[in-house]
Amino acid sequence: MQRPSMTALAEVKMSPFWLDRRDAPEVLPPLTSNRKPDLLIVGGGFTGLWGAIQAKQNNPGLDVVLIEKGAVANGASGRPGGVVSTSVMHGLSNAVRVFPNDIAELERLGKENMHGFMQTIADHGIDCHAEWGGELTVAVDDDHIEALHREHELHLEYGHKAVFLDQAAVQAQIRSPRYKAGIWSKDISGTVHPALLAWGLKKAALSLGVEIFENTELLAVDEVGGKIQVSTRFGLVTARKVLLATNAFTSGHPRIKRRVVAIRDRVLATEPLSQEQMHAVGWTNRQGVYDTRTQMNYMRLTKDNRIIFGGRLAYAFAGSAFPSADTDVQSYQPLAAAFFDTFPQLEGVRFTHAWSGPIDLSTRMAVHFQRYHAGKVVYAGGYSGFGVSASRFGARIALDILDGSKTAESRLDFATTLPNTIPPEPFRWLGAQVTMYALDTADKKGGWRKPWLRLVSAMGFPLS
Repeated sequence: MQRPSMTALAEVKMSPFWLDRRDAPEVLPPLTSNRKPDLLIVGGGFTGLWGAIQAKQNNPGLDVVLIEKGAVANGASGRPGGVVSTSVMHGLSNAVRVFPNDIAELERLGKENMHGFMQTIADHGIDCHAEWGGELTVAVDDDHIEALHREHELHLEYGHKAVFLDQAAVQAQIRSPRYKAGIWSKDISGTVHPALLAWGLKKAALSLGVEIFENTELLAVDEVGGKIQVSTRFGLVTARKVLLATNAFTSGHPRIKRRVVAIRDRVLATEPLSQEQMHAVGWTNRQGVYDTRTQMNYMRLTKDNRIIFGGRLAYAFAGSAFPSADTDVQSYQPLAAAFFDTFPQLEGVRFTHAWSGPIDLSTRMAVHFQRYHAGKVVYAGGYSGFGVSASRFGARIALDILDGSKTAESRLDFATTLPNTIPPEPFRWLGAQVTMYALDTADKKGGWRKPWLRLVSAMGFPLS
């Protein structure tokens, strides 16, 4: 007898739900001539687009060029869950872990960032299906409730509008037999359609005078006569400053990947739920949801009441962002099984889309800034999966670093220090395989797995 999870995957389309739209914008022509802008941005994902927009907002007369290897949103930015929040450092606990001295300022900056995020969408009329139901972190085991209480205390300490939910209260929000407790953070957070957001930001950047060239791959970066020359297939860009917004793809300098590793996150989209199915699940406040499994799952609703369900991490040798294994429907079966474990009342629901997305993982689990060519080139990345809204903040700080770190925040620890280096191949691959296996099986089998995950956490990755 076939498992429900495999039956649900029987007719799945192996492509991102977000990108499966007839209203996708036309892909712009590639660069075919030389350009000499004030600022070149490499990468047309969220960091690059937010960087281009903010650069023009700060100085409308600035000449800005953006090049993208493929099409805007077709890389990582068209593939995430699309949960947005005030956190710019991968959550409060992570921010306290890595930057205890900066935490109060980071919390202020995070709220400021989300206000700017919302203002830009409003000013440019970007319909990205934004819903502001907040974020819900749910405990799936009684042993996790104490940690959830500590997290709630942190939220209150730093002025968040957050409530702790006992089992009855969390079940009133979203009905899953797994959920024992929760924290509902209601501060300017929620969900967006990531592809519509990226395409809207592209349109906004163009309206501000940014030149965007798609299907334009960076081939080489050199310093010539005090300026930076970037070679592409059919044109050369010479700029005073360059923002490398290449994230998990780490293009622009060979040393970037010493501190960033590209892992992948698998994601599923269900068919639209019926009114009866929605009633069975609850979820009337439509929060973005994270659970506390060792191999974390996250989920959110779409405008047409699909459930987007993700969180199964994997790593391919040399950090391949789109390995062939991720087009094998069998590789999504464990994620589908986790979905029905979470929502057994939805047995019979089918998945319409399955895909993977690259994540720029760093030991900091949050954005950092690498400087090259005496500060004329800055890489901003390492969001570790929480970059849909934090990318605006990362781009803003990177632009200020390129401008000489004139603001106080660009001189804080988070902007001036680097995450730990990550071992090279083949040690990176071997360590990743053991760690991913431990993440997959720690909750059910225990044993050596949890000590191993604690060791990995002690090395810099907070996985347990």
